[in-house]
Amino acid sequence: MPSTEPTALIIDDDPSHLKIYSWVVNRAGFQTATLLVRSSSFELPDFHDLAVVVMDYQYNSAITALQIFHAIRAKSPNLPIFLLSEYSDLPEELIKCATAFIKKSEPQTLVERLIELRETGKVESRFIHPVMGKTVRR
Repeated sequence: MPSTEPTALIIDDDPSHLKIYSWVVNRAGFQTATLLVRSSSFELPDFHDLAVVVMDYQYNSAITALQIFHAIRAKSPNLPIFLLSEYSDLPEELIKCATAFIKKSEPQTLVERLIELRETGKVESRFIHPVMGKTVRR
């Protein structure tokens, strides 16, 4: 019997981070799929079963978060994307693309946002960027 849990795609360049965030995302009631960003490439999976993407901002590769955002939006323009970052100097284009910003050091916030998405089918589109401390309207 197929699982009724929604699926979250977790994107990072560190295999240990993929494991940690998989555990966190599972706590919110999601199945997980992972994507390891390599030094110069990434391959997005089929998106038909995905409910959300949880991705890191900084990669130790030639790949940038913006490249991944654009690839995701090309396949699924309305798929929620949660951006994990401790950086305060994020490009405006990322601020416009992301559904939510979550500090990597606050996994409980990630769980709360994912539960909100799972239970309501959406995440509040007006939110406080936790790093920059300013209200962002989408």
